[in-house]
Amino acid sequence: MSTIQNGKQQIARQEINVTSEVGTLKRLLIHSPDRGLGKVIPSKAQDWLFEDIVHLETMRRDEYDYYVKILLYFLDPDKVRGKLAQIDADTQRNFYKPDHPEYFRSNAVIDIQLLLTDILADEVIRTRLLAGICAVERCSFAIQNQLYTYDPVELAKILISGSLPDRTMLFAPLPNFIFTRDIGIVINNHILLNKPAKLARTREAFLAQYIFFYHPLFSSYRDKIIEIPDNEHHFLLPDNDLTHTYSRSTLEGGDVMTVSPDHLLIGCSERTTLYAAQQVIRLLFDKNVVQKVTIVQIPKKRDYMHIDTIFTQVKRNVWVLLGSLGRLGDEAKKRDLLHFLAPKDVSEDLRIIQFTKGAEQKPVEIENLEDLLTSISRDDLGCHEPVQFIYSGNNEFPFGAREQWTDSCNLLALKDGVVIGYDRNDKTLEAFREAGFETVGAAELLDRFEHGEADPDTLENTFIMLPSAELSRARGGSHCMSLPLLRADL
Repeated sequence: MSTIQNGKQQIARQEINVTSEVGTLKRLLIHSPDRGLGKVIPSKAQDWLFEDIVHLETMRRDEYDYYVKILLYFLDPDKVRGKLAQIDADTQRNFYKPDHPEYFRSNAVIDIQLLLTDILADEVIRTRLLAGICAVERCSFAIQNQLYTYDPVELAKILISGSLPDRTMLFAPLPNFIFTRDIGIVINNHILLNKPAKLARTREAFLAQYIFFYHPLFSSYRDKIIEIPDNEHHFLLPDNDLTHTYSRSTLEGGDVMTVSPDHLLIGCSERTTLYAAQQVIRLLFDKNVVQKVTIVQIPKKRDYMHIDTIFTQVKRNVWVLLGSLGRLGDEAKKRDLLHFLAPKDVSEDLRIIQFTKGAEQKPVEIENLEDLLTSISRDDLGCHEPVQFIYSGNNEFPFGAREQWTDSCNLLALKDGVVIGYDRNDKTLEAFREAGFETVGAAELLDRFEHGEADPDTLENTFIMLPSAELSRARGGSHCMSLPLLRADL
């Protein structure tokens, strides 16, 4: 890979290590909304895993750009401090475009499109990757030859967006690529690659595989990349039949949380199967990566999707979660005659099973989410403060379910006690304020930073509100839109 390693590459080999959900964030992968998002049409939206049609320019300029600026102010402030007026004055948004000379190019906030561009500069990698993509997408030989004519910058955009510079579509876009969490997850100093459940994300996984194995950023970790094996008879299973949860291997990063150096959570959900979870446990224990894995089996429903749509960590001792799947939901059911006498719908069960490496005793079953999360804060993270729970929609009907649908529980911790999430979940934000957190809009906070009235290093107990009218239509929050590569140890 001489082209990549000849000194031109600015995003060079860096440390990769994540040991918690709330340690100070130092480096992450993102992907800004690309032109493929503007290609989603109603007749294909659900096939491409979108619930609605988004307005691309609004999503970019009025929403996601604020996410990028907040991330840079916390992770790489020299890129933005004192420059926001100039950046915002550029109507072309060149600062945010990975293919433009004025792009911010950070070693801490890294767009996956930039990494793809880098590896495509190597002729051998480009040949292999294009052959694979064209096979997956069933491209003609003429299209395959045409793709070889594009330079790495444009080719990266084509492979992600599915369209040529003249807007001709070659294959489906990857509108879910903005949710970088799902392509992989860092567990201590190992990288677990995903196996997507839906065909719409196959190309994402293929591109991610090449990036993680071939980009110099990850060169020191190639022997620590974990791929989940398929069942050896997987090719005999019915196509698109996800009922074979005991034999099919699918896993997405939104179902995996590194909550402490020794403890990993894996959700079994609409997108992640029990078979895949079992394979991950075996691999992690064999490699001595963690000592404890907890399986959180949630109802296989579109409105839940992954465990990070049900709960995320805010602070060592603070969690946000959906009350109907927690202890409060259990207590409500116990007062309900139907809970005892009606036929049980197994698919609606929430079960929590904890496995310990080398343990002779049977796995431990945990009764509810609150007990699990309390144990993580107290036993794994050594927290001596009382554990607090903030419930979606302040646990008021119908706001709990409504706001969970718009990602009230899907928050990214920038550091212990400082999270970023959507501005539209009013009742959840009210619950945060009642718990002692300040809620502040992204634009207002950036203005405070610029005028020296606040500082990312000293900010505490804060919920940063991200504009979200269009982003929330995509069914993923700030936790989904991030793949942390490095966090400081707690």
